[in-house]
Amino acid sequence: MVQRLPYRATTASGDVFDIGFPLHEQTGSAVRVAQLLTAVLGTLDRDIGVVGETSNGDVLQALAMAMAVRSGMIHAPREVTGALASRLLGDALAAMDEAERIAAPAGHA
Repeated sequence: MVQRLPYRATTASGDVFDIGFPLHEQTGSAVRVAQLLTAVLGTLDRDIGVVGETSNGDVLQALAMAMAVRSGMIHAPREVTGALASRLLGDALAAMDEAERIAAPAGHA
């Protein structure tokens, strides 16, 4: 049975995503995975808050490049790390497709 990491992400506009990310069978620590995910998302939010408008494509491109760099740092054949990175990304994207999205209430002051 695939273990899942329950994760709640809140966007700058107040939308909330409740996600059940599948964990790889060799996950060392689900808690650490959640901590790292929170750190990455928080860093992005802070940077965009300081720098200002940043295209979503630029953010996704930078994250893809970071994943490629991290997979290249692992002392294993590139075919192995590339396949793992692709699988993990595919699983995470599928989890987002299934995530519950709670839209922030719209209102006028």
